[in-house]
Amino acid sequence: MTPIDRVRAELARYDHLLLAFEAEADASGAVELIIRLKHDVPGAHVYRAPIHPRDIEHPQFAWTFQKYLYDCLHDYLCELFVTNPQEKGAPA
Repeated sequence: MTPIDRVRAELARYDHLLLAFEAEADASGAVELIIRLKHDVPGAHVYRAPIHPRDIEHPQFAWTFQKYLYDCLHDYLCELFVTNPQEKGAPA
């Protein structure tokens, strides 16, 4: 099984109401985790996160991948804030 096939097989175990998950090869051939909204929202970007080959090959990949996926979900959802109190010039 190729690294991208292994990631895709693991992603097939996850289904989310709002988000779609994919795996693609980046320009160098490394595997990238792709997270996007299932339904387009203006201004929402596609989240891309590299997955290191040694992590894919690790015997505990399913567990480490779940933590990585959840960390990426947290980051992605936080990046979707339009404003937040930490911005310069935000009302106090």
